[in-house]
Amino acid sequence: MTSSSKNLHVFVIGYPGDVGGANTECWHTIRLWRRGGLSVTLIPTWTPTENWLRRLETIGCQTVTSRPDDLKSVPGLAGATVVSFCNSHFLRAAGHFADLTCRIVWVNCMTWLFAEERRHYRRRGPFDAYVFQSRYQQEELQPQLARYGVAADQCYRIRGAISTDEFPFAPARHRRGTPLVLGRISRAAADKYARDTWETYRGIPHPIRARLMAWDDEVQRKLGPPPDWAECLPAGAESPQAFLATLHCMVQLGGGAAENWPRSGLEAMAAGVPIVAENRWGWREMIRHGLTGYLADDADEVARYAGRLARDEAHRLAIAEQANRVLREDLANPETIWIAWKRLFEGLR
Repeated sequence: MTSSSKNLHVFVIGYPGDVGGANTECWHTIRLWRRGGLSVTLIPTWTPTENWLRRLETIGCQTVTSRPDDLKSVPGLAGATVVSFCNSHFLRAAGHFADLTCRIVWVNCMTWLFAEERRHYRRRGPFDAYVFQSRYQQEELQPQLARYGVAADQCYRIRGAISTDEFPFAPARHRRGTPLVLGRISRAAADKYARDTWETYRGIPHPIRARLMAWDDEVQRKLGPPPDWAECLPAGAESPQAFLATLHCMVQLGGGAAENWPRSGLEAMAAGVPIVAENRWGWREMIRHGLTGYLADDADEVARYAGRLARDEAHRLAIAEQANRVLREDLANPETIWIAWKRLFEGLR
């Protein structure tokens, strides 16, 4: 990146983590900010892990521990710009930051408003700026926020950052006559899984093996026990990089949770895993149908597209390569994302 901003200092309220789209987006965004010269101090909510403390120190970030009722003792926080990524702990303490006249930037990664968020608006009014990752999310949330006094010029659309160096592009090769290994990765929540997952997978006209992460009792109650050709892993059983490296394609079907800007899709594109997803929500903005992945309207289309990826290895690899190129040049171009964040921060000064 060429445009630096060495005089800007931002506090992040929350901390990166190994699981969860907001936690990982937080880390990749902070890496992007640091490459642009931004000074970053983190206030965990409320206990940092040693691993992440060391990783953040390595890139030049400072961590300050505090309690919600003692934030006034944090050097430099009063009147500063603070950013939080989809953090309900922050929302419950947001009034303390408002008391310190902080300029608050809220990054909601969901497609709905939190109950704690609504309560804060009723008591204290809106935050200073809002970041949306997709047009779909912005169209869903901005009208709701307007009812609490949020103006259009407080709203920014900034795609989620991803450091592609952390997801090496290495598509797994699929040999003719062997099962297609398909999978999906998300948090272990029933609304992330389609009830007819097993039936849809069975409809694929090619021998398959399935790998699903994350899995728990709630998900199993919804989908039923896994068939013998499916391996279901609990959250964190493998790193996303290791998990994606085993897949020939990702078939990501939701069960009620409307997807904003699916983190799993960015990671799959970075790693070289072609995607078959639903033709709705943020997937429509992420995937160019037939070029960088497939958007399916129903289970029959899922089966047809996955079957083509299984039969035509040259096509499957071409999809992976095109998706990776579009990710780096367009969807998650670091210079574009950094310029958007820099413009937001400078507008709050």
